[in-house]
Amino acid sequence: MCRPLLLFLVAASVTTLAQNPSVDPKPLVEKALSAVGGKDKLLKIFRFNEIFHFGDQPEPPAGKKRSTRESVYSQPDQWWLGKKERGDEPAKDDVRAWSLDLLVDEKSKFEIIPDLIDEGKTCTGLRVSGSVTPAMDFYFDKETTLLHRLDWRGDFYRFSEWKEHDGLKYASKTILFKVKGGKPWFFHEITELERLAKLPEGLSKS
Repeated sequence: MCRPLLLFLVAASVTTLAQNPSVDPKPLVEKALSAVGGKDKLLKIFRFNEIFHFGDQPEPPAGKKRSTRESVYSQPDQWWLGKKERGDEPAKDDVRAWSLDLLVDEKSKFEIIPDLIDEGKTCTGLRVSGSVTPAMDFYFDKETTLLHRLDWRGDFYRFSEWKEHDGLKYASKTILFKVKGGKPWFFHEITELERLAKLPEGLSKS
């Protein structure tokens, strides 16, 4: 087979995959949930401690500040820093993404998108819309079905350093990159995570 024809067939097959509504995304969603411990192990109410700063290393660049904080989060959209709820904050959707809560939202719509090779890993693509705007592109490592990358709002996130808490696997480290140019710009690490049975005293859902 001549090379131009081969390239055309490969491109056509990728386009068909991206646009073919008959490709059922549900098996991928179920595998992704199973990979972290199962739907029943997903976080609902939890406390977590973080460090975060500009840069892409555990320690910030010279002249940059390292920040720490303790938060309480209640799915889907309540996030307290101390006693203050954060209100309308896009970062809440980031939490719903890495915790996979968006995969169990009844409003979520799923679409298989083309595979991606990132950092040598072949990843299966899943677009999630309906419960988040704009849509998010999730990329799951084909070997583990753990979330490796997320593309959203002009950034992409790489997840690493998987840990386990109470039967749930979660990525403790995230580095944010600019899609345009692929430049890393922000480091985030979960240093402690605790599942809660109920909201702590003094916090209530609005």
